[in-house]
Amino acid sequence: MFALVDCNNFYASCERVFNPNLQGKPIAILSNNDGCVISRSDEAKALGLPMGAPIFKWEAFCKANNIHVLSSNYPLYGDMSSRVMNILKQFTPDIEIYSIDESFLEFKGFEDYNLNDYGLQIRTRILKWTGIPTSVGMAPTKALSKVANKIARKFPKETKGVYVIDSEEKRIKALKWIKIKDVWGIGLRLSKRLIAKGCLTAYDFTQLPDAWVKTNFSVVESRLKRDLEGLPTLKLDEYDTIKKAIATTRSFEYTYSDIHNIKERVSTFATICAEKLRKQGSRCHVINVSLSSNRHKIGLEQHRASLSINLSSPTNSSLILSTCAVSAVKSIFKEGIKYKRAGIVVTGLVPEDSFQLNLFDAQNPKHQPLMKSIDFLNTKYKGNTIKLASQDLKRTWKMRQERLSPRYTTNINDIIVVK
Repeated sequence: MFALVDCNNFYASCERVFNPNLQGKPIAILSNNDGCVISRSDEAKALGLPMGAPIFKWEAFCKANNIHVLSSNYPLYGDMSSRVMNILKQFTPDIEIYSIDESFLEFKGFEDYNLNDYGLQIRTRILKWTGIPTSVGMAPTKALSKVANKIARKFPKETKGVYVIDSEEKRIKALKWIKIKDVWGIGLRLSKRLIAKGCLTAYDFTQLPDAWVKTNFSVVESRLKRDLEGLPTLKLDEYDTIKKAIATTRSFEYTYSDIHNIKERVSTFATICAEKLRKQGSRCHVINVSLSSNRHKIGLEQHRASLSINLSSPTNSSLILSTCAVSAVKSIFKEGIKYKRAGIVVTGLVPEDSFQLNLFDAQNPKHQPLMKSIDFLNTKYKGNTIKLASQDLKRTWKMRQERLSPRYTTNINDIIVVK
């Protein structure tokens, strides 16, 4: 059996743990630089606040409806997520951390267990130890456990937050209940194609001929169909800490129309990516640089552009990646445009100790010990003590977080004081 454990309104729930006055109140969490709504409590959803709403457009609406708007507190959310995942590991060694607020669990040798009671035990322990409410869905396959989780989340009073699909009758009833667009792995475009074919529910999808699904869709949809039919096809992936790509994409504190400020920002972002590469023991083959203006400023001329550079040999050197990023900016920059955002994405990652060498264009061997020394000093003295010459030595990037709650669990100065 598989289980999908999902934290309810995770970001909002983390805020409520340390501020009980927010219990039952509508909450909205904002993205970087307090831009758009990225998370809403059930109360905020019921009021009609949409996901992705630019807060400057919805500020009056939030005030009129007493919606508590908060900046995203990622250190707090990350720490609380780690606590929840560590609790889940106490119930089974087979776990796949799917996202910051949900995990798949596999139960091998639990045939004699009452899984509904076991699910309640999981939910109770997480709530007691962290204060985070969760929903638990259990079923013979991963895809069905997702469906079971949606039922547990939708009907908390009837299910007490736990639902187990352990019979054919329950499986069919659940699949007939869930709409095709809400099925895990079915995107917007795919759902439209299936609806045009007459598939309105997950059950309708399972009734399609296997040959037709294989012909008209990919192997992914074919495996999903078998999983929904109760045939375990999608395996539990072990949690992989090695990322396939690393990105640093951020909005500027101000809009910039001069290339000098943009080059400095992009150089800094490339350096951050290089540090992340070295931290996980990887090198990259490709660096992609993007620039974009503020799309919310309708009266201004808009421009978005990106450029990918294929490196002759994989690297994690801040010097090389920064040079490439600045070179790319020079190519895509357009005079007269007020830019608001830039991004660096490094892909084609390979292990640091296992990659193809280039006979004619090898990386300077002095870069590796230099990067090692820089990382050591920046770790020891904090605050990016050592920077490249292309970076502003007096400047530290800081998000606009005007509604930020205290970092209760990750900053000694923000720990709650009991009087």
